[in-house]
Amino acid sequence: MGMTKNFAPSLPLSGSLPPPARPGEGWGGGRLQLRSWALGITSLGLFLAAWHLATLYRLDLHVRFGNVPSPEAVLRRALVAFADPRFLEHIAMSVQRIGAGFALAAIVAVPLGIAMGRFAPLRSAVYPVVEVLRPIPAIAWVPMSIMLWPSNEESIVFITFLGSFFPILINTLHGVAAIDPALVRASRSLGAGEAALFRHVFLPGALPHIFTGLTVGMGVAWVSLIAAEMISGQFGIGYFTWEAYALVQYADIVLGMLLIGVLGLASSGLIRLLGRAVMPWSTASAPLRREARP
Repeated sequence: MGMTKNFAPSLPLSGSLPPPARPGEGWGGGRLQLRSWALGITSLGLFLAAWHLATLYRLDLHVRFGNVPSPEAVLRRALVAFADPRFLEHIAMSVQRIGAGFALAAIVAVPLGIAMGRFAPLRSAVYPVVEVLRPIPAIAWVPMSIMLWPSNEESIVFITFLGSFFPILINTLHGVAAIDPALVRASRSLGAGEAALFRHVFLPGALPHIFTGLTVGMGVAWVSLIAAEMISGQFGIGYFTWEAYALVQYADIVLGMLLIGVLGLASSGLIRLLGRAVMPWSTASAPLRREARP
């Protein structure tokens, strides 16, 4: 009997079998979820209460709260700001920039990371360059990006691209490198070619690391974007926050900071949801619920 040429494993080859049901799943999972929500709401309430008291009594514990606006002042300013079309334009510009820079980074970094993890000569050639450029902070790229690109808009997207590119690339590379070589040998013994290996071994095996990189990359992208908007932007949340500082509008400063946090949380949450939908079989989707460091 000849060797079969069809390669279609019944389970994703990610290095382990699908996980058994966890104790928190099922009937008791709802109570655990409610407890988690309750703890989150409680911690948020305590934070707001501490903020309110610190500003009410203008505490000076070396960290000074005399000029910090109260939660009520920020809320009043937010109600006015969200009725202002210019403020909404700031939000739209930042979301557009983050979407463009992050999408470009994912499109380039994921295939390159898979190729570097699969082919050692490519990894040896590219990795040293990556390691030289990766530690350079986004703000240090601002002068160079202004010289490289014909418009401020393109330079801001480029800086956002750089911020998310390296976490995605490194995590993808490590995900491919961590795949058990025995899976590759077993797949080849079943007649798998390079395309089948990519589809059934390398991509499923690297997906948890890829989504971890996407989650981390999104957070770094927001940091990079805000830094670029503060220095060279004319619109965007970073520009709005810096302008508020220059005009001594303290409530707007805090509003901009909180808005950055909320948008960052929402965008990272979307990536986590996508990861759970794409990887229902993977125990490694759990770390996506926690922030990893780049």
